[in-house]
Amino acid sequence: MTFRNSRRLSLLAVAALAVATALTASPARAAVCNGYVGLTFDDGPSSSTTALLGALTGNGLRATMFNQGQYAAASPALVRAQVSAGMWVGNHSYTHPHLTQLGQAQIDSEIARTQQAVVGAGGSTPVLFRPPYGETNAVVKAVAAKYGLTQIIWDVDSQDWNGASVDAIVQAAARLVGGQVILMHDWSANTRAAVPRIAQGLAARGLCAGRISATTGRAVAP
Repeated sequence: MTFRNSRRLSLLAVAALAVATALTASPARAAVCNGYVGLTFDDGPSSSTTALLGALTGNGLRATMFNQGQYAAASPALVRAQVSAGMWVGNHSYTHPHLTQLGQAQIDSEIARTQQAVVGAGGSTPVLFRPPYGETNAVVKAVAAKYGLTQIIWDVDSQDWNGASVDAIVQAAARLVGGQVILMHDWSANTRAAVPRIAQGLAARGLCAGRISATTGRAVAP
């Protein structure tokens, strides 16, 4: 074998290895979207937001980030990063209180200040609202509607807020069916670690991460 042929074979081998590596590293995506699910992350933005965004975008996922107004106001660059990464930003109250224990004026303040904080940070005006702890009543819902917000609870609770393991979070996401929404949290390291496996599981079932409709509250195509 000549040196030229040997070198050519070596280059071909390197190229083949590079292609194989790229295919292996490619984020999991469903070949065809047979349905959409809503991935949601509460309580950001935080010191974990940048890493979470990297995990989501690296695995071809988009999500709705239900931000607390106080954190959006304190870290506007992170809100802009969420938007730049293709995420949707929702309202999760300003200080995360038990809204059902507050008067109407206090509820109004919590929601209104968060709308202002998100817009002031460079995000679009939120159209989705998640009440803290999922606690709501007619007054909370009416105040949210006053600001053009659709209340979004969840169909599946990942239990990441309760110390759920990576495996448990992946298993929770595996229960999602088309149109449903899962509750997760911006600050959970286990949730972040679960993201690649969540993406793989969804793709294997022909499901894609979508936006949450402000009309129906269900996950739909982006």
